[in-house]
Parts: sequence; structure tokens; C-alpha cells
Amino acid sequence: MRIIQSLLALGTFAITLGTAHAQELRIGTASQGGAFYPVGQAISTLVGEHADGLTMVPVVTQGSVQNPRLVNSGEVDVAITNNNLSVLANKGVGPYKSGGAMELRALGSLHFSVLHMMTLDSSDINGIADLKGKRVAVGPAGGGTIPFTNQVLGLYGMTMDDITPSFLSYSDGFSQLADGNVDAAFALSGYPAGAVMQAQANTKLKYIPLGDDIMTEALGKFPNYNKVTIPADVYNTASDGDLLGVNNMLIVDAGMDDDTAYKITKAIYDNMDAFRAENAHARQIEPERSLELKIPLHPGAERYFTE
Repeated sequence: MRIIQSLLALGTFAITLGTAHAQELRIGTASQGGAFYPVGQAISTLVGEHADGLTMVPVVTQGSVQNPRLVNSGEVDVAITNNNLSVLANKGVGPYKSGGAMELRALGSLHFSVLHMMTLDSSDINGIADLKGKRVAVGPAGGGTIPFTNQVLGLYGMTMDDITPSFLSYSDGFSQLADGNVDAAFALSGYPAGAVMQAQANTKLKYIPLGDDIMTEALGKFPNYNKVTIPADVYNTASDGDLLGVNNMLIVDAGMDDDTAYKITKAIYDNMDAFRAENAHARQIEPERSLELKIPLHPGAERYFTE
């Protein structure tokens, strides 16, 4: 018995020692209620299980606008953002003008985020122009919904000054919509979005449509955007939703060690079946899109995708 106890104690010590030597990485996600946080959780699990010597923990952040800054400052090692923002960050323009150009690199493509623009089914809001003077939950202040919303309003000759914005997490924003405390709620998120699912469980929602002409104008003006159709049965809406979407990606600093970047990339994209089983948004990921991203792949990730 003593021999068995000694062997068990030795095994426990070895496991503890191995864990102690593992490098813990932090992945920047977004507020809870959107898609980034659960995607980050699933990625952390894959890295912990399949990347030798690495562990990862998801970190709640303000979202895709803030995440490039967090990578650039070293506050997180990996983060989720989108094509459009990663390009702006590397150029040091738009929301990143004050901080200067960054040196971000991509690890790979993720799911699409779509701009959910929704209101109560009983509302008299039937288009973007109807939002003038209305209370709109536009997501957290550092999230990707804000610049997206500014661009959509601009297509109608409007600005944020034409609405009364509430800077709330997606969960709080859609909860406030269900309670009637705001007139509309926006969320740049993969689908199904947890915040929308929770709200529509107790009240019927509808999309605030762009209209075909504005959709065509938007796709021509913003080449990083895509048209994404969400089937009516996703949120129990009366009709499908034709929404603007943008491809998300994993980003790291260009200075990340090549072997570390390779291990992370391999842990994720070698195990897509497990990823898709754990997270519904992962079912929308097309790994081959990683070769079409708007910023360069990190050499470690490039090595994985070209092997």
C-alpha cells in the first residue's frame, strides 16, 4: 500500500511540476453575451489539451476595437478581432490614430461577426432612419459595434448624435430592449448570439433592415464586409435577416516566438471537429480563409498552413 501511495504521490508531483512549467497565455475576447468569449474559451481548451507546454485563459475585454491595443501593449498574448480593425491597427489610423501603427500578425480565420440590429416585433421602427431620437444600446464603448454602427448610420446621412446611445454589454443591451428601456439594440457578434437568444426567449424580436440598395452600397464602399443571411429559425423572427458581416481572426504581436505561434495554430486547426463540437460558432469557420486575411500571417501560422 505504501508503495502504491508513493507512486501516486510521485505521479501527482510530476503532473504539478509539468503544469508549473507550462507557459500560460491570455486571449482577449469581449464582453459576455457575444460570441468572442465562448469562442475564446473553446480555443483555450484546445490549446491546453493539444499545445505542448502551453496553457491559455480567456480574458473579458471591451471587444474587437480594444483587443489590438491589448496585444500591442502585451496585456494579452492572443486576441480576437476582425479584418477591418486589424488593417486599421497596423496602419495606425481610425480608432488607432493616437497610438501609432502596430505590428500585428494573424494566426488564422475565425467565424463571421454580423451586425445584429434589432428591435421589438411590435415596434414602429422599420428602418435605420426610424432610429432618429431613439434610445439604442450600441454595445460596450471599446467594442467593434461602435465603428460598424457609425458606418451604417453614415449610409443614411446620420451620426451617433442622431440617436441616444447606451454603451452596454450585449447581454445588458438586449435585456434592456426586452424590458422596454431602450428602443433598439445592436451587437456585432457571431450567430446565434447568446444575448439575442436570451432576449428572444421571452419576447419576439425583429431585424431593422438595411434594404437592398443600401446593402449594395455598403458592400461596394466597405470591401472587407460581407452579406450574411441568418435564417428565421435562429431567433424565431418572422423572416430571414440579411445583415452586414465581417470575418474575424486571431491576432498576435509580430514578435511572438515562431514555435509558440505554430503550436497555437496547430492546436486549433488540427482539431476543428472538437472545436465545432464545443462551440456553435466554430461550425461557421472555414480554415482556408486564413490564406485570404487582410494582414500577414505570423510565420509560425504560415508554417502550419503551408505544411
